[in-house]
Amino acid sequence: MKLEMDREELKRLLLYGSQKGIDEIIEDIHPADILDVLHEIEAVDVIKILHRIPEWLIAEVIDEEDDEEKYALLVNFSEKKQKNILKEMSSDEIADLLGSLDEIESKRILDNMPVEEAEDVKQLLTYAPDTAGGIMATEYISIKENMTVKETLKYLQKVAPNAESAYYLYVVDEDEKLKGVVSLREIVVSPFDTIIIDVLNSNVISVHHDMDQEEVAHRFEKYGFLTMPVINDEKQMLGIVTVDDIIDVLRDETTEDIHRLGGVGESEKVNGTLFESVRSRLPWLFVNLLTAMLASATVSMFEGTISKVVILATFMPIVAGMGGNAGTQTLTIVVRGLALGELNFENAKKIFFKEIGVGLTNGLSVGICISIIGGLWSGKPVFGLVIGLAMILNMTVATTAGFLVPLTLKKLKIDPALASAVFVTTATDVLGFFFFLGLATVFIQYLI
Repeated sequence: MKLEMDREELKRLLLYGSQKGIDEIIEDIHPADILDVLHEIEAVDVIKILHRIPEWLIAEVIDEEDDEEKYALLVNFSEKKQKNILKEMSSDEIADLLGSLDEIESKRILDNMPVEEAEDVKQLLTYAPDTAGGIMATEYISIKENMTVKETLKYLQKVAPNAESAYYLYVVDEDEKLKGVVSLREIVVSPFDTIIIDVLNSNVISVHHDMDQEEVAHRFEKYGFLTMPVINDEKQMLGIVTVDDIIDVLRDETTEDIHRLGGVGESEKVNGTLFESVRSRLPWLFVNLLTAMLASATVSMFEGTISKVVILATFMPIVAGMGGNAGTQTLTIVVRGLALGELNFENAKKIFFKEIGVGLTNGLSVGICISIIGGLWSGKPVFGLVIGLAMILNMTVATTAGFLVPLTLKKLKIDPALASAVFVTTATDVLGFFFFLGLATVFIQYLI
């Protein structure tokens, strides 16, 4: 039977193929592909497929599902089978599952687990979900520095099947304090009588359990590890974070930033309900309404000028719009730079002056262009000068605001993606109108 099949072929196999045929190929099917099939079919067929695949694979399919939907898959089984499926899941996967449930449902699942494993999960739930402790798994392999390679290999044969990852073996002392790390490669290529301390790398990179998950992701990106140990204040090892967890973190953090920059709730999904979408977006629209009223109030200050030079109304949206675009460009780069750790308070001054230069250069380029267009359109060279100067000033302010606003929010320990767009848009609209209409008022005698 083919090991490579498209989604329709996989769906037909899981729904209508023989159990023998499924069993023969099941180990070669990725759980993510099965989950894709489950998302396309009716609930009754979901249950049919789940009851045709082994418990270890059900556990992996559940792990691939979004946290809010994991429980909906698990409840399709009897309590006895749920218990068996939970045995196949790692502690961090179960913690993710419980994090989306109420207290009663969480207790029922914990009661279905062995006492020791339930205690591990309860401990994980005490950590903030967006920290290293909140995303770590407790199923790691630790060894002692006085063990031989032969003893280690025998130990690996016993414990590796239940470990989250066996690529790195962490060396701890009697108090579980982290002493170093040994790669699986070192174990494989070393003679059997080699003592672990002789191949130990004591310069192990670890993360504290309180470290923000985004900072943990930066560590993985910097060092390129597959796993990283999590420690407490006493340097005792608590668990490990794996690269697959970090991929989820990066996806979630990026999605959150994009949603917040767009004024959308971070939990909204494209296939969510109408009510969820309205609840996510409406509050930010009211915030934008307030800022728009502030911009309108600025315009109202110059009603007399506009009534005398009507062409100002035609060009007002251009000044504000171009300023908004320039501010958004800088804001996007700065927020992403902060998220990736590329921009910090040490190099902020250098980058700030670069952005000022960008604003001035772009402002001059666009300003000269719109100045010529405005002069020809109105037939008055002074009008071209007014809109050109306003464009230069507003685009310079836009890049300045696009840099300073997110950096200030970061300093205040507020997510820069959350409110930056509102402040930057307000600055470019209000000041854009003020510069344009204010300059027009100053040169009013040459524009009438």
